[in-house]
Amino acid sequence: MHVSRSSLLYKSVKDDNTLIGALQELAVKNPQEGFWRCYSRIRNQGEVVNHKRLHRVYKQIGMPLRRKVKKRLAARVKEPLAVPAGFTQTWSIDFMSDALSNGTKFRTFNVIDDYNREVLFIESDYSLKSSRVIWVLKHLINRYGKPQKIRMDNGPEFVAKLAKAWSAANEIEFKYIQPGKPMQNAYIERFNKTYRESVLDAYLFDTLDEVREVTAEWTEDYNTTRPHDALGGMPPRVYREQMGRPLGLRSASATPSLHYAPAVSKKNQMNEIVYF
Repeated sequence: MHVSRSSLLYKSVKDDNTLIGALQELAVKNPQEGFWRCYSRIRNQGEVVNHKRLHRVYKQIGMPLRRKVKKRLAARVKEPLAVPAGFTQTWSIDFMSDALSNGTKFRTFNVIDDYNREVLFIESDYSLKSSRVIWVLKHLINRYGKPQKIRMDNGPEFVAKLAKAWSAANEIEFKYIQPGKPMQNAYIERFNKTYRESVLDAYLFDTLDEVREVTAEWTEDYNTTRPHDALGGMPPRVYREQMGRPLGLRSASATPSLHYAPAVSKKNQMNEIVYF
């Protein structure tokens, strides 16, 4: 092999125990600090060590921290917030969080129509995954018809593969706002403020059923009685009826309650998506 025997049989005589002890001590005291901070601390203590040697020992004892890589999103195009020409053209959706009196956290999934700010539904549960979101949207389409667009933020439930597959299968455009720009989804953000002040912050809930019951009563009042400044003082549902009922709008009386979703597996969910 044309290799010197002295080089082939050479064994390092360097003693890294001092560096190993120093690194392990720093790991206990400062577990969130990475290599370069450890290197600077050791150098500031008067220890003269090459950074390449220290990094070799650092990796040898398994200290490298897992780097958190920010999830890359597709480019989000800024679009002006406009009022749709009719009902069931553009919906806005968003999540909210709160807690019961015993500290148990729950979430709400809010859906409104941008045309008249009517509350289409508010789903409440301890956990709301993307499959549950699709289930709610599917039932709302059965009630009101299929929208052209649905505006939302970049939450994990909204960028999941299941949500993208469902939107493509149903030819519904998902309009994602730019990260850190909630004003681009101002209709639902303004509604969230009203819902929080009137329901979530106004009551102390003991159970999830109480949340759903109070929310249902408040939603009915919001849609049918409460005046809305942007609609000339008319409630959302009254405004929609006076401006004309769009073609294809179906009654919701034959649709079961959305709060008791059947257990549907992901495989069955995808099958329903394809043939919806």
